[in-house]
Amino acid sequence: MLITTTNSIEGKKVVKYIGLVSGETIIGANIFKDLFAGIRDIVGGRSGSYEQVLREGKNTAINEMQQYAAAMGANAIIGVDLDYETVGSGGSMLMVAATGTAVIIE
Repeated sequence: MLITTTNSIEGKKVVKYIGLVSGETIIGANIFKDLFAGIRDIVGGRSGSYEQVLREGKNTAINEMQQYAAAMGANAIIGVDLDYETVGSGGSMLMVAATGTAVIIE
């Protein structure tokens, strides 16, 4: 299945717009990741553990969206948008939402 953030796919014709599809996930960060991220805040550098959580959240949301699109008979998703939000008490959890338009292309 082709997935793109653009509203069209070069060289492909959209023959049917099926509808909006989305995938969401909420991932909790544990106390150890918070502790090490706090240290990184002080001394500088990238937080590999948080980057991994972001990647996992993005991949899970996209995979869920793709499953819904396939169940609707789509072979592509266009106009994909990814949104990230912190939720929970003190922003302790990360929500990732992927949305797009399920289509059939030639």
